[in-house]
Amino acid sequence: MGRLLALLAALIAGVFIAWADQQTPKPVPTSAAAAAFSAERAIGDVVGMASVPHPQGSPADRAARDYVVSRMTALGLNPQIHSGIGLQQPRQAPGRLLGGVVDNVVGVLPGRDRSLPAVALMAHHDSVPASPGAADDAAGVSTALEVVRAIKARGVPARDVVLLMTDGEVSGLLGANAFFRRDPMARTIGFVFNMEARGSAGRVQMFQTAEQNGGAVDLLRKAVPRAVASSLTSFVYKHMPNDTDFTESMTAGVPGLNFAFIGRQFDYHSPTSTPATLDRGTLQDMGDQVLPSVAAVAFASQLPERSPDLVYNQVPGQLLLAYPPQVGWLILAACAGLLAWGVVRARRIDPFPWLEIARGFGAALFAALAAGALMHFARRATGADLGFLEQRFLLAQAPRWEAALVLLGLGVLLLAAAGLARGRRQVALLPLAAGLGSCLFSGLDKVGLGLGLAAALVGLLACGRAVSRPGAWAGVLLLGLILAIVAQVMAPTAAFILAWPLAVAVVAAALTALAARRDLRSLVLLAVAAAVGLAFAGAFAHSSYLSLDLPELLVGAVLIAALPVWPLAQTDEGAPPARLVGPVLILAGLATTVAVRLSQPYDARYPEVSYVSYLLDQDAHRAWRYSATPGLPAWSSSVLQTGGATIGKLKHWPFRKAVDAAPAPFVEQPSPKITLSRDPDGLLRLSITPPPGVRTVTLEFSSNTAAAIDSVAGVEAYLPIKPGAKAGLNWTAPPQPFDVTVRPGGPGRLEVDYAMTVDRWPSAVPPLPKRPANVMPFGQSDSTMLIGARRFAW
Repeated sequence: MGRLLALLAALIAGVFIAWADQQTPKPVPTSAAAAAFSAERAIGDVVGMASVPHPQGSPADRAARDYVVSRMTALGLNPQIHSGIGLQQPRQAPGRLLGGVVDNVVGVLPGRDRSLPAVALMAHHDSVPASPGAADDAAGVSTALEVVRAIKARGVPARDVVLLMTDGEVSGLLGANAFFRRDPMARTIGFVFNMEARGSAGRVQMFQTAEQNGGAVDLLRKAVPRAVASSLTSFVYKHMPNDTDFTESMTAGVPGLNFAFIGRQFDYHSPTSTPATLDRGTLQDMGDQVLPSVAAVAFASQLPERSPDLVYNQVPGQLLLAYPPQVGWLILAACAGLLAWGVVRARRIDPFPWLEIARGFGAALFAALAAGALMHFARRATGADLGFLEQRFLLAQAPRWEAALVLLGLGVLLLAAAGLARGRRQVALLPLAAGLGSCLFSGLDKVGLGLGLAAALVGLLACGRAVSRPGAWAGVLLLGLILAIVAQVMAPTAAFILAWPLAVAVVAAALTALAARRDLRSLVLLAVAAAVGLAFAGAFAHSSYLSLDLPELLVGAVLIAALPVWPLAQTDEGAPPARLVGPVLILAGLATTVAVRLSQPYDARYPEVSYVSYLLDQDAHRAWRYSATPGLPAWSSSVLQTGGATIGKLKHWPFRKAVDAAPAPFVEQPSPKITLSRDPDGLLRLSITPPPGVRTVTLEFSSNTAAAIDSVAGVEAYLPIKPGAKAGLNWTAPPQPFDVTVRPGGPGRLEVDYAMTVDRWPSAVPPLPKRPANVMPFGQSDSTMLIGARRFAW
């Protein structure tokens, strides 16, 4: 019973520590000292900018831009609007160009020595079309304004502090692209702090650095001892297709730090991202981390030096640790020595067969694989498909879904430990059933079935007979050590995620002779180690849960937790009720999953998504009302069926996949003017004049001979147009003409398909009915899309 109580105490303490570390600070009031950051002061700028959606090129975006100009003027920063062209080829879409006209707002707080490289605070003032963008990124803009006000109150900085409020970030980093690639002022910037958001709450994390980040991370560690930052996050983000404005500054060779928050992701790019739903504690957290970091650079005579990348992360209690990657080998060597010492001590007390280490190794592997199989099954059982919009059913009830995954992960871990203690192969049936169950939802599920079969096979081999606690724990720690060594070789800046909990576990193992000692002191030590390990695993699990809709990744958290928790989780042979804790947690997790599936989470705070627009084929003189959401809400269905129309599926090139659509009356709208001429140098010049009201233009180019796009709006580019393939251009700007030059490989023909969007419903057709409170527009809903094609020969 003492071991069970220690386990329960460790679970409660670990969960509490992990929860406490995720709490945001209290907002500082407006009466705070002038040199301090106040979220209550900053929220006023969020309200000033984010009352309505303000996408790039819209009148509302110009209003947001002008608001930023007025605020910078009030701060004495002499702001200027740097208009220009952003044009880039995204790495995730190599056959497409993203471009547009941008209005960056730049202000400068002069330093004592203006010849020194400046430090820049960067955020973007545009939003997506349907969202007021209170978090993304009015929170970043307001933070920058409040930070520079506080710095000004502290005196004259050593160097210039530049406020760079970019335009067109959501259209493809266009403002940052225009600044860092074509604005002469970019050459004066020596260090960048970027502020972003992918939600509306949660702790702020410094999640990305430039290469050779040693000096930058050391700066952050000294300026903000309890900063939230992780070299694992930076490593993972580097290998993801995601980008922020910080990508453009890094490409230009400017180092810096990138901050963001990702809690409550339902509000990301959503109409619900309003000043009222933005967590002011999160805004305070952003300022508490950014202000001291910026001040440390602004008042220093030298910028942080470039030096080799560091390993860094916070330990439970939010103390940031950092060290060179080579130190990781010393940690692992110490872990290996302590593990060996623990094995020697344990065998002196109660010798166990060496084969038990192999069984413990297998049991830990079984726990990880079985947890992956069960969590994969649970994800399928929710009924929500994978995808940005599909996931919103889960985001509307995020705490409940996260609780289900936590219960399942912990339950499987405890079940595996109890099964090994009793030598029960029956535990292998659970992941096998989960793998087979995953196939019930949409046919053969290779991932779920593969995880289930692998876990079942390992479980059969490992849990064939009862294993002593010291032998089993030695095997668990050996698995952790081997995986940590592999991680140290392949990703040294990320290996700490295994090495640190392993170090906590092997210290406890060495001091308690792998739990062979049964005195009260040893039990307390095991409980403390388990609590610390669970807190660390909980922080990793929460971060993984928020970052990606891939519950299978949480097997890492299960394995991390297993390292220090195993000696408390493994029951005495045949000991009820301890062996029932795992099954109870699993049943609770499955019950919570059922609750997630059966719930109707949409209400006025978390509305269901609707995306209804009017499509006009200007060549065929045909029209449709269509819905671009994965499902078809009742409100959207009623709109499509206006006038008794029948809903079917529509496939067309502007859509990634077929959409629900119904025929609608064709109404005349102005068509774009697209002409082709030949320059004296042999280049073909396409001149495009969008109709009035068009803000976004999508073009698809196809040619029967080799050609290449040479420039867009006067900015050099290179995008090949291969015969039989298509090249694309997404252009965002106020309605105004622009040119695309094409370098032909010889005589040929060119086809240009266009899709142009007007941010309003056609005035000549009945207006959309009012949405109920639990339904909201999303993306470019309620707009009019004009499509057609032009063909040319030369």
